[in-house]
Amino acid sequence: MNHMYEELNDAVVTLVSDFMNLEKMALLSSEFSDISMNDVHIIDAVGVEESRNMSNIAHRLSVTVGSLTTAMNGLVRKGYVQRERSEVDRRVVYIRLTDKGQVVYERHNQYHMKLMQSMTAQMSEDEVRAMIVCLHQAGQILNGLKEAGR
Repeated sequence: MNHMYEELNDAVVTLVSDFMNLEKMALLSSEFSDISMNDVHIIDAVGVEESRNMSNIAHRLSVTVGSLTTAMNGLVRKGYVQRERSEVDRRVVYIRLTDKGQVVYERHNQYHMKLMQSMTAQMSEDEVRAMIVCLHQAGQILNGLKEAGR
């Protein structure tokens, strides 16, 4: 059984590493060389559907508002996001993507769609569904461990 856990660990570590490296190569072209993958994930958390406040974005990323503020200042300075005060309550500040930020957001989503299509191209629908179930279960276990550690 120990060998099986080692094999599973190696597979997960390799998969995550390969996933991160491929994502970085695909998204951080010379056009966007001024941002990091962390910045891309912040842009993704801001999204395009509606403006979000810093607390919503921090919650989605599981980070503090303070640490998000530092990264957000850089994204504002570089022109990927902008801050807007609420018309109803001037204390509330919303974050929304600029046109430049929307390009990064779309490329990130396109990349993920292509990656999922490539990963599942040789799989049956039942195999894809089984993989989804396994990944959801793993995610729930990790979230439980994260909550227990708080």
